[in-house]
Amino acid sequence: MRGADGKKVNILLVDDQPARLLSYEAILQDLGQNLVTARSGLEALERLMQQEFAVVLLDVSMPGMDGFETASLIHDHPRFERTPIIFVTGVHITDPDRMKAYKLGAVDYVLIPVVPEILRSKVAVLVELYLQRRELQLLNSTLAQANAKLAEAHINLQAEKTRELEHLNASLRKAVSGLEEANHALHGEIRERARVEQQLKEADRLKDEFLAMLAHELRNPLAPIHNAVRIMRLRPMGDPQLEWARDVIDRQAVHLTRLVDDLLDVSRITRGKINIDAQPFELSAAIARAVETVQPMMMKQKHDLQIDLPPTPLLIQGDLTRVTQVIGNVLANAVKYTDDGGRIGVSAKLAGALVEIRIRDNGIGIPASMLPTVFELFSQAGAMDGRSRGGLGIGLALVKRLVEMHGGSVEIRSGGTGQGTEFLIRLPAALPADAAPGALSAPVIAASTDTKRRILIVDDNEDALMSLANLLGLDGHEVRTAANGFVALDAAPIFQPEVAVLDIGMPGLDGYELARRIRAQSWGRTMVLVALTGWGQEADRRRSREAGFDSHWVKPLDVDNFARYIERLFEQPTSRGGIASNLSIS
Repeated sequence: MRGADGKKVNILLVDDQPARLLSYEAILQDLGQNLVTARSGLEALERLMQQEFAVVLLDVSMPGMDGFETASLIHDHPRFERTPIIFVTGVHITDPDRMKAYKLGAVDYVLIPVVPEILRSKVAVLVELYLQRRELQLLNSTLAQANAKLAEAHINLQAEKTRELEHLNASLRKAVSGLEEANHALHGEIRERARVEQQLKEADRLKDEFLAMLAHELRNPLAPIHNAVRIMRLRPMGDPQLEWARDVIDRQAVHLTRLVDDLLDVSRITRGKINIDAQPFELSAAIARAVETVQPMMMKQKHDLQIDLPPTPLLIQGDLTRVTQVIGNVLANAVKYTDDGGRIGVSAKLAGALVEIRIRDNGIGIPASMLPTVFELFSQAGAMDGRSRGGLGIGLALVKRLVEMHGGSVEIRSGGTGQGTEFLIRLPAALPADAAPGALSAPVIAASTDTKRRILIVDDNEDALMSLANLLGLDGHEVRTAANGFVALDAAPIFQPEVAVLDIGMPGLDGYELARRIRAQSWGRTMVLVALTGWGQEADRRRSREAGFDSHWVKPLDVDNFARYIERLFEQPTSRGGIASNLSIS
């Protein structure tokens, strides 16, 4: 066992008894190293000062300076603080003795009588470690020399680079001179582009204003259409053709409402105007509401809908309205691209910190080439089977953006044409302890045994006014109407309504000012004020809250949700005279 340089290493044997020194030499001579002996601690220190040792075999019980003292002096010297020491003793065999030895830096503690094989193997390991350490030192020395050469080469390289850079700089100066001329010309182009960009921004602003106005103008006629259809459903109709016509109007009005909402949502998301109000709710509530939105289309096409949810409620941390919109858009897509009599399945499960929602259909499917573009705006798959399926191609783009705003993800899978489609939606799960019911929140006023209420409706659109009044009247409520704000101010003190539904965009006295005047009266401070309007952007909702409205509803009114809202108004008392203010519902 030699080092890379072929030299032997030194092993120091320290014992006051010559016989034991001879035994150590006999045991260790097979290692082929230099065995140096010392008969006292002092002599051992002299040997250490003269040469370097790979390991010291040190007797503990020696006259004068014992092994413990010798070890302490050896390791106190900077040169020998890493020299390994093996203590040998036949007397100091207690645990405190061992602890003392190890505290002094011993690497091992051997008892007499010594087992030759054990001692030889322990010393051999330490010799091997010493050789490796010496080889590493040699390698470090070589590496240092190489680093010195490398540094010199680096200096030469830097000098060469400096010369090259000087040459390049000269070339660049010439190029810069040419670029300055080109830059001068570009400034003119930039100014022109800035002007065009400003025009585009103005056009975009006008587009958003147009979309908002379009939505308002479309929602106004949609509201009485929805109300009229509901009244027709509440009255018997003996003629099958009239029932068919009623259902057609209902389906197309729902479809038109969805198109209007999707157009506005795309504009809002693009401008960063949509915020997610994340609250815990049950997934089943969102699925039930989403199914309601597509139920007429599914019934018309005789689709078989299967919903598979686990027995334990799945809780989502998100915006109930927006998650409902996501599921509704995907279901509408499945209905649109699945032929009559097809199957649509909805299932969900908890997957770690996420809730996974799968919506499958056996419809026309999607070619692999179209899968990457499905979630892009205005992308449609209807042309692939030669049939127009309708729509604007924005529903799935909204799905992706709304899901990502929740911190989730959405995937689409299809085996190809005729193989159906599967959507996988992942949304953050909510902790059960934080969960709240998924039903709509509503302001409530003092408890009453009467479930029918006095309701004042104010709207300058006669069809919208009378259709909503008839609907609420059919539910048993006592309803009064007013065609403008001034008539409402005269009627309200006499009628003393519990709930007032006010249109916003009325001539003369608009809904905002009417609400402020009602709130200023003693009889109007506890009245529940509901804004009903075709304007549904965040700025409109904020103005409603500032004017004193308790809730903001967008036309066409979801009469079922509104009926539940009125029912919950009177469930329990609240601190503000019975009214929970500034609730926003769309």
